[in-house]
Amino acid sequence: MTSLSDVWPLFGLRLATPRLELRPIQDQEIPAAVAAAQSGIHEAGRSPFSTPWTELPADELAPNIARWYWRCRAECSPESWTLLLGIWHEGAFIGCQDVGAKDFAALKTVTTGSWLKQSMQGRGFGKEMRAAVALYSFDWLGAEVAESEAATWNEASLGVSRSLGYELNGTTRKAWGTKVETVQHVRLTPETFKRPDWTLRVEDHEAAAKFLKVT
Repeated sequence: MTSLSDVWPLFGLRLATPRLELRPIQDQEIPAAVAAAQSGIHEAGRSPFSTPWTELPADELAPNIARWYWRCRAECSPESWTLLLGIWHEGAFIGCQDVGAKDFAALKTVTTGSWLKQSMQGRGFGKEMRAAVALYSFDWLGAEVAESEAATWNEASLGVSRSLGYELNGTTRKAWGTKVETVQHVRLTPETFKRPDWTLRVEDHEAAAKFLKVT
């Protein structure tokens, strides 16, 4: 019998760290993602996101999240893709880590972004999940560069970047909702990466890589 992962091979992908499981979010898991986001991600008026999606009213936040997940799937191609990986800890959904690329075959560069519900912050999960996608990108996808960014005041995100070996890669000014923020770009390579002392466990990479035409 044909399974959903046979139809959409990315759904079979699994990454596992000592404490976390990362896997693409399926439709039945969207409510858990919505509930985690609605529980709170950051203090009011201090959004770490350039698009202030967390500040939407509750009746708009849920469909907006679903719309974003569906859009990323619909627009997924070898030329431009985003993997939206849910984060599970002890069976509970606690956040999202994305990794994506454009023209990956030529550039071998990925970008990442993430969020964690507030009650799970400050426990090292942010570093662990970013390390997971860095390991997957370098060791399994063959990436040569991983890039990220954060507002210059976002010490939590930049602290994770420093701890993993990211180097500063310039600043820009960007529209951040209704505000303007100075944004710090950071860049990681296999040579600068401060690898964790644990091994990433990966399932069903081959089908996902074939689907994305990553060799």
